[in-house]
Amino acid sequence: MKLLRFGKPGQENPGIQTSEGKNLDCSAFGEDWNEEFFTHNGLERLQIWLDANQKQLPEIPDNARIAAPIARPSKIICVGLNYLKHAQEAGMEVPKIPIIFMKATSSLCGPFDPIFIPRDSKQTDWEVELAVIIGKRAKYVKTEEAMDYVAGYALHNDVSERDFQLRHGGQWVKGKSADHFAPLGPYLVTKDEIPNPHALRLWLKLNGKLLQNSDTSDMIFDIPSIISHISQYMTLLPGDIISTGTPAGVGMGLKPEPRYLEHGDVVELGIDGLGVSRQVAMKDPEA
Repeated sequence: MKLLRFGKPGQENPGIQTSEGKNLDCSAFGEDWNEEFFTHNGLERLQIWLDANQKQLPEIPDNARIAAPIARPSKIICVGLNYLKHAQEAGMEVPKIPIIFMKATSSLCGPFDPIFIPRDSKQTDWEVELAVIIGKRAKYVKTEEAMDYVAGYALHNDVSERDFQLRHGGQWVKGKSADHFAPLGPYLVTKDEIPNPHALRLWLKLNGKLLQNSDTSDMIFDIPSIISHISQYMTLLPGDIISTGTPAGVGMGLKPEPRYLEHGDVVELGIDGLGVSRQVAMKDPEA
């Protein structure tokens, strides 16, 4: 099943994409794809409802804005330096335990929304990542049971401002949380459609040039290990997003000179089975 959301910011409605590629309006289901939905066996209830009602559902207009597939989650948790080649290009020591940081939920946006370059930013960067969406409350989870807590997966661009992140003091969250720094989607794909999340190609292009081209087998810490590790320190709630790290090819690591986003740059990215997204970089209209 592929869950999506559509509509103007703040007025989003729930939908699905069928196996034939049609986007259908699920507003009549009466629930958004959020924490409450997942808490109360939403995926099972939705499938039963779709079996009875799918033929009557209207199609979503082609010109409708596609939003993030999850309504405001309680947390966006990211794993840093989780691809071996990315750690090497960054010139940083390969982590012995997962590096965990938070990304403000206010940074969440749709997969085709613009990337806002913040005021005074000189180093806004891109990161294609596999996001894991939690399906049920998780606390003190054993590694061997961790996949039972996964609802599905989504494509994520973990947009990062490197100067804010590395040279403004404090934690990485400063460089990760600006508005529109978390384009997610186009949809959430339930885990039954992705038999092996550790064998997915992920890629990113800047202005048509392929810069990131890897697969999730290069992860240092796999998904069960990540979920188990995080759950020892905080409770994961249904709908929470875990972004599992990016491969080599980010702007900060390019040779001979780093390359960062400028107004008008076009970023395209994708992951096998999880779709493709596209963002145009622009100066923050509030800057």
